[in-house]
Amino acid sequence: MNFERLNVIVNTGLIITAFIFLVIAGSQKAVAQSGQSQGYQVLPAPDVWYNSVDGVRVGVRLRGETPGTFGDGPHRVNAGIWLGTRFPDHPVSYYFSLTEPIPRLSDFGSEANVNVKTSYRTGFQSHGITFNKRWQAGFDELNYTEMSIGMGAEQRFEQAYLLYPQLWQDQWLYPVRASLLRTSANRPGRYLFSWTVHANFIGDHPDFFRTEVALHQRVPLSESFTFFGRLYTGLATEETAPEYLFSRSMHSARRWVDRGLTRARGTIPPAWMESGNIQIAGGANLRGYLYQDIQMLNGNTAPLYTSLSSVNMELDYPNPLGRAFRKIPIAGEFIDFRSYLFFDSGTSAGLTSIEESGILADAGPGFLFSINIPDYLGKSRGLMIRYDLPVWVSHPGSENHFKFRHLIGIGAIISL
Repeated sequence: MNFERLNVIVNTGLIITAFIFLVIAGSQKAVAQSGQSQGYQVLPAPDVWYNSVDGVRVGVRLRGETPGTFGDGPHRVNAGIWLGTRFPDHPVSYYFSLTEPIPRLSDFGSEANVNVKTSYRTGFQSHGITFNKRWQAGFDELNYTEMSIGMGAEQRFEQAYLLYPQLWQDQWLYPVRASLLRTSANRPGRYLFSWTVHANFIGDHPDFFRTEVALHQRVPLSESFTFFGRLYTGLATEETAPEYLFSRSMHSARRWVDRGLTRARGTIPPAWMESGNIQIAGGANLRGYLYQDIQMLNGNTAPLYTSLSSVNMELDYPNPLGRAFRKIPIAGEFIDFRSYLFFDSGTSAGLTSIEESGILADAGPGFLFSINIPDYLGKSRGLMIRYDLPVWVSHPGSENHFKFRHLIGIGAIISL
């Protein structure tokens, strides 16, 4: 092995590690001086992952907090550092996040904070600062409003980690971000409203603007049947970077790097992805068109859109396995197995790579298995795996409208 390269690797890792621990040490001193608590705890945990470029990626995750605050105190740190054992061009990667509450703007369950993040891993770097504010009435964790405003810098610097490079560009972006999320109860049942905006007006890449709006509604029909509905619209300008454009059947590529399973090629075997049977839930979520979209990607075409709107509906019906899971003592509160019938429909405009007309639709049965251990704010935190069978598709291309089609979905499109 090249010893000069190894020396660069080790020095880089030492610098990043020193930076993380200096921030933690500074936080500990600040806490002690403020009189809020004596001491600061750092909780390490080993971490092992895999992708095709890094090979087995080994490292350590660090969580720093004031003792006894359980993730709800000042100077919260979430960090990690890893080494790719295949020693690629960029073998050392890291992630660091520091959250600092703003006491004057905070109350119980209604915290305001500033979050600073920096990340350099799997061929993508992202750095930014965000102001976050939550509004919650008393102990009611189910009904709240959250707002975030931030700005950052990001760049795709290594395409070897990508299964589909045509979904990305490599110029620096400097996006300004804003989001609003509201969840509460209305007369039909529970609802969730979300709105996000991204705008890029700095740097060499052409200016662009994109926004997404979604409304989720849960309607209990009886003790055994529940209706779930979702309305979605995504809009973007023509110069929007491809990783921020929309897909008929999956999340935008920019969101893939937010999940460990889809951050880099090889964690999910490429053959599985190329088969068109693995769906990254999000966007318009026309799940019956996943296979068509993946086949275009396999052919080096990018089926991306500047405008998409859709409606997603699911009707839950009882199943014996779901009832059995709910009866398990203690664990039954965190494990769920849903069975449902689904229908998706959507339309698009401003096509960037393909041409079609009319309203697309698909339907079929589906199943969802989830393990959910909520965080201290009551938010979902766990694993959601779907098995959907879009046996009917309105625009099947060269196939029949009715055909056995199936996919495994990562994440739930309707989260209520």
